Amino acid sequence: QVTLVESGGGSAQAGGSLSLSCVLSGGTFSRYDVAWFRQGPGKEREFVAGISGGGGWDYYSDPVKGRFAASRDNPKNTAYLRLNRLNSEDTGVYYCAASTATISNANLVEYWGKGTLVTVSS
Repeated sequence: QVTLVESGGGSAQAGGSLSLSCVLSGGTFSRYDVAWFRQGPGKEREFVAGISGGGGWDYYSDPVKGRFAASRDNPKNTAYLRLNRLNSEDTGVYYCAASTATISNANLVEYWGKGTLVTVSS
């Protein structure tokens, strides 16, 4: 059974940075595309960023493009999301997700982590 565990959430001031990690266990990590979703207060869960199994392709939603960076270290079974130039709209619970397919929306996700909270104060 594949499980995903996120870490690295916390509080930051607007303009600051945070780094999130996601460790996959119970499967061959390189087989899975990894994506990050978030859910802000009173909002629906939305796609944020994704990275292919081999790490050669990363893709982003428009609100975070140029500010966030997805990466992965396959020997460590770990994916990362670097959050830069944070603003209050980035506040929310960030979820790691995995799928053997390219993840562009939540319907394509096979496995979810439980999430980690990011709070940005102005």
